[in-house]
Amino acid sequence: MGRLIPVNKELPQPSLKFRSAIGRWLARGETLDESAAHASTHPWYKVIWLTGVDYFSTLGYQPGIALLAAGAVAPLATAILVLVTLLGALPVYAQVAERSFAGQGSIAMLESLLDGWKGKLLVLALLGFAATDFVITMTLSAADAAKHAVENPFLRPYMGDHQILITLALLTVLMLVFLKGFKEAIGVASAASVPYLLLNVAVLARGAYEIYLHPALMNDWRAALSMKGDMGMVMAGALLVFPKLALGLSGFETGVSVMPLIDGGPVDADHDARSGKPPAGRVGNTKRLLVTAALIMSVMLVASSVVTTLLIPETAYRIGGPASGRAIAYLAHEYMGGLFGSIYDASTILILSLAGASAMAGLLHLIPRYLPRFGMAPEWMTLSRPLVLVLFGINVIVTLVFRADVEAQSGAYATGVLVLILSAASAATLDLWKEKRRAAAVYTGIVALVFAYTLVDNCVERPDGLIIGSIFTVLLMTVSAVSRSARSIEFRVTKSYFSSSESARLASELVNKKVHMVPIRNSTAEARRRKQAEIIRHYKVDGPFLFVHIQLANNRSEFAAPLEFKIEREGENFVAYAYGAIAVANTIAYISELIDPISIFVGLTRENLMQQASRYLFFGEGETGLMVYTILLSYWEWTPEDDVRPLIFLMSD
Repeated sequence: MGRLIPVNKELPQPSLKFRSAIGRWLARGETLDESAAHASTHPWYKVIWLTGVDYFSTLGYQPGIALLAAGAVAPLATAILVLVTLLGALPVYAQVAERSFAGQGSIAMLESLLDGWKGKLLVLALLGFAATDFVITMTLSAADAAKHAVENPFLRPYMGDHQILITLALLTVLMLVFLKGFKEAIGVASAASVPYLLLNVAVLARGAYEIYLHPALMNDWRAALSMKGDMGMVMAGALLVFPKLALGLSGFETGVSVMPLIDGGPVDADHDARSGKPPAGRVGNTKRLLVTAALIMSVMLVASSVVTTLLIPETAYRIGGPASGRAIAYLAHEYMGGLFGSIYDASTILILSLAGASAMAGLLHLIPRYLPRFGMAPEWMTLSRPLVLVLFGINVIVTLVFRADVEAQSGAYATGVLVLILSAASAATLDLWKEKRRAAAVYTGIVALVFAYTLVDNCVERPDGLIIGSIFTVLLMTVSAVSRSARSIEFRVTKSYFSSSESARLASELVNKKVHMVPIRNSTAEARRRKQAEIIRHYKVDGPFLFVHIQLANNRSEFAAPLEFKIEREGENFVAYAYGAIAVANTIAYISELIDPISIFVGLTRENLMQQASRYLFFGEGETGLMVYTILLSYWEWTPEDDVRPLIFLMSD
């Protein structure tokens, strides 16, 4: 096939028009569907702190949640969590990094493996649970930050027991920051994460020293374990409890989402982004980031679990106790004094706030990456300010439902995290099997089964995450269906090309009231002759005809796609073939606006309109005549009326 020639004429596209002052203010926000390809890159050891504000901040509440869930068994359950992290999640996301180097994550991998509507429905379901993950990250982080504030001895006289109000205030500040325009800064992330980790190391070292000074603490712990049975029974209990600790696996999806910011170094100096091949330098450095973050977090999780289990009494870590949701902060105040404890609280509040900001930024880039491309989002969803306000409203509802309780939200958070990791493991397994790397595929398949068990157990024990994720998914699908239906009357053509220079030359003879346009299904010359005779007999028209044959694309779940035109002369008439169309009616309307015909003759099927509407929305077919009229009428309503519109004749087939 020869080189495709672009169609020169560009049709104006619909755009958002805000008339009120509030509308214009909303429109002044950042456009979210802009490509991040021009973002500056940094060494991986600096970008790691962007992952860290999400991953490392869980130290603020993870040890307390582990204590509440497992009690004396918490260190063993945490050790299992670390093994699952290093032997399961880490290898899976190394595969994701190789295949999703532009930062799309595991959801994009699954979308590429499933064609058509199956892929899109799966993406919508995963987006629902991803939204659960990110929203709960924001609300839980704000709630835990508020918990640290109200339990601080210096702030408590001023804060009182108003944890819900403080949580809402922190979420409001987060909203205002993003309405102003927030861009994650490597420097801010490292300025929060590095001191936070160092403070945690100091507290845990002081706790370890306390355990060393009091060997009886270790004996008491062993006695508590022996009361639960022999070692086999204890390990079985740890295996059963470990799914409740799964929120300690967060951070991996963030790790691959920041890949565009990672510098590949000299290895990528000659890399051509258009080749589609993964940039080896960036992929390698991302793997270093993931390994380093996982190792740091693994050490911190095990150390914090041991120290908190041995030093914090049960009365303190129970719900409502002074260590609830803030186990390490409790130790900081208990063993290192109020001043150091307050410094630790301030550092924790800062990193938890940044974790919420990281989650907000993640959602603001995740949703526009998929829904507008699917035609499943209102146009305002590509603007930051309206979407920030919507997410703030959701955050407020979630906070009030859970009453800003950290432990109550942990199940929902773990569900969102586990769904994303399970999707990553499943996508990696399918990709590896497709590449005939059987051993690796079997390994990631086993990992997927482990995460499937963990997810099911978590949903059975704490179904709130499944409920919230399902609500988000249903709402997302409802909005998507309404939006797709409303936007279905757009032209749905991204670019158009001529298949040859001869087609381009013939097209120039068609424009500006030169032909009568006749879309026709049957592509034979005899069918065109009969249709011409019928039109002349009933409508008494003169002049040449342009017969249009439209060949639909195989995947009509896409919202828009490029068109290829082939034009031939047939006597005094012309024949045009349009290849790769998403919908028949939209393509006819698009061609009409390109050539400006004298008139359009479109057939009516006389079939059930509900069935035809479904065929149109899902398969691009249906009642073509009425839809062509509707699409053109909608287009003409907002374009300047500086020309004579073509006559539209609806003919019964």
